[in-house]
Amino acid sequence: MTITTERPALSSAAAAYLSKERKLFIDGKWVAAKSGKSFAVEDPATQETIARVPAGDKDDIDLAVRAARRAFESGPWASFKPAERSRIVWRLADLLEQHRDEFAELEALDNGKPVTNARNGDVQGSIEMFRYMAGWATRLNGETISVSSPGNWHAYTLREPIGVVGQIIPWNFPLMMAAWKLAPALAAGCTIVLKPAEQTPLSALRFGELIQEAGVPDGVVNIVTGYGETAGAALAEHPDVDKVAFTGSTEVGKLIVKASAGNLKRVSLELGGKSPAIVFPDADLDLAIAGTAAAIFYNQGQCCTAGSRLFAHKRVYDRIVAGIVAEAGKMKVGHGLDPTVSLGPLVSKEQHERVTGFIQSGRHDGAEVVTGGNASAGPGYFVEPTVLAKTNRDMRVVREEIFGPVVCVQSFDDDDLDAVAKFANDTEYGLQASVWTQNLRVAHMMARKIKAGTICINTHNYGDPAWPFGGYKQSGWGREMGKEVMEHYTETKSVAARL
Repeated sequence: MTITTERPALSSAAAAYLSKERKLFIDGKWVAAKSGKSFAVEDPATQETIARVPAGDKDDIDLAVRAARRAFESGPWASFKPAERSRIVWRLADLLEQHRDEFAELEALDNGKPVTNARNGDVQGSIEMFRYMAGWATRLNGETISVSSPGNWHAYTLREPIGVVGQIIPWNFPLMMAAWKLAPALAAGCTIVLKPAEQTPLSALRFGELIQEAGVPDGVVNIVTGYGETAGAALAEHPDVDKVAFTGSTEVGKLIVKASAGNLKRVSLELGGKSPAIVFPDADLDLAIAGTAAAIFYNQGQCCTAGSRLFAHKRVYDRIVAGIVAEAGKMKVGHGLDPTVSLGPLVSKEQHERVTGFIQSGRHDGAEVVTGGNASAGPGYFVEPTVLAKTNRDMRVVREEIFGPVVCVQSFDDDDLDAVAKFANDTEYGLQASVWTQNLRVAHMMARKIKAGTICINTHNYGDPAWPFGGYKQSGWGREMGKEVMEHYTETKSVAARL
């Protein structure tokens, strides 16, 4: 594996931000962590320390929650009209667009992802999210209810913001996950404490500066960096938080649920996946090969929707495997800031060890490594794009979420759609699936039979701000994006008046 690990030069804007001292953002001010502690932020392509950020913990979370409560109950945010909130959310999109290249560089440097993907995917997707959600601020209406009780009644509902929201986001799409959480909560009129992943805190802290510039009142958004087991746990269990929104692993999601029990706070969870990609023999094979390769190798496979279980009909199996191997061979592996790179490093040493451990497990269980399978000796947490054939349901690589550029390929020869769906549904997860066929009946029948929250036909890893996103089974509770997400940030109040 040839890797280009030398870090290209940063823009003056990104370099200037890295040279700053970073603090927590609480109640509209930049403050040090109460403990005075900090931790290093690493460039995963070089393993060099690029910054230090405060190690916030329970005391800092408590300060942030109290600031958010004041802002919700008695601050100017409580009296803002929907149109005023809408303008602020839209203003955040405009500011992000102005600093688009800087944020793309920060994401590539902090997470390792290719800068082109960061610019066109993460940053642009975040801009679109804020603009879409800005419109919902003026559309959160109740309704008049026709009741059948004796007498004359005027019955109606109100939609009100739920209150103080704790938001815990992952490291694979740091800025975009912040946008997915912040935009609808702000549009609804909530106040927020945001806890970024400790591996990738830079874009969230930089976004805090845009929050100030956009005119968001003090205390409405608070950003506390720290470790999951300290800051994250304190936020999840805090008795004055009304709702927690979490994106991350299923294992941690279950801990969030337990922590929420103290005050029965509302919880939404976007968790893991083991998404199937199913290629039928009539599929456009050029499209299917490119699409299923992107489904697993995009973002180094560090996607909850990654198409990590590939089912190819026996009539096209050999061509699909050969095609994906060829796609893997075209990928340039290197530092994410290099605009010609298509596969960057994994995010951390822990993730590198996890993925390489799964590849070793696959080999041990009898999987055939058709291509890839190797990891760099350093510097950098690089793993080759890997195709495992001759896999089956009994292997860990097929059952468990790898979260790396590793696809497990299986063939099928049954044209009965129920049987094919059974393969797809043979997992504890249910986040996304893709169906590759030119037969409309097959496509839409499979969409009904697969137990997953999002189904893609002749594409994978699809997303749009208006398209509800979430999972079945152990892939989570609730939905992000679309009008459905507003249910998580509002309460419905029913009013009945005797006339």
